[in-house]
Amino acid sequence: MKLYGKNPVIERLRSDPASVRKLYLQRKTDLSEVVRAAKSAGVDFESVDKAWFERSGGTVHTQGVMAEVDDFVYTPFQEVLEDCSKARTTLVFLDGITDPQNMGGIFRSLACIGGFSVVIPEFDSAEVNETVMRVACGGENYLKIARVPNLVKAAGRCRDKGITIYGTVVDGGEEIGKVKIKRPLVIIIGSEGKGIRPGLLKCIDKGLFLPMKGAPLSFNASVAAALVAYEISKVG
Repeated sequence: MKLYGKNPVIERLRSDPASVRKLYLQRKTDLSEVVRAAKSAGVDFESVDKAWFERSGGTVHTQGVMAEVDDFVYTPFQEVLEDCSKARTTLVFLDGITDPQNMGGIFRSLACIGGFSVVIPEFDSAEVNETVMRVACGGENYLKIARVPNLVKAAGRCRDKGITIYGTVVDGGEEIGKVKIKRPLVIIIGSEGKGIRPGLLKCIDKGLFLPMKGAPLSFNASVAAALVAYEISKVG
C-alpha cells in the first residue's frame, strides 16, 4: 500500500516503523520533520524529483512524501470485544459507511478523543485503504479496528457479554446529553442516507440523537461520529 502526506507518514514512522518498506521524499521541499522521524525510526529514504511524484501520486496531494507500507492488519474481533467488556474501550460499529473520506475522518476523530475501538463489516463498507489512511492522518495507528462478516452477529456477541448497545437514530431516540450512559457499551453509527439497517437496529438497547437547533439538515457521518464520541468520552 502507498501512504501519502506528511502526517500519515510521520505517524506511521512513529507507531510502526517496521511496516514502512520504502520512503520517498521530494527534493527541494521542506520535509525536515519527516526526515527527523525517519532517522529516529531508523528508516532510510530516497530523494526524488517533483515529476516522479506527479507520476506516482496522480491527483493525490502528496506534500512530497510517499511511503510504501505493509497492508493494514485488522485486529481480531475477540480482542476488541474483550477490551470493551472490561470497559477499557468503547466499541464503535460503523454500519454502511462506504465513503472512505468519511471513514478516515471518523478514525481521525476517534483517535484524537481516545478510548475507542472500531468494528466494520466486510461487505457494503469501505475498507482501510490508502484513501482512508490519508484522511485519517495516522489515526488508524492509534485504534484497534476489527472487520467482521456480520455486524448483527457481532452485536449479539456483545449482548452476551452484558454490553449495552446504543445506536444513533433520527426518530424515536433520546437526546444523547440527557441519557445516563452505561458502561461497557457499543455505539452504532449508521450511514447518512439509510441510517442503521433494520436488522442491526433491532439489536440496540437505546436510540440516541444529536440535537440540532439550526438548519433542518443532517450531520455528515464523520461529524456525527465525532460529536457522539465526544459526548460518550465525558462519561466516567
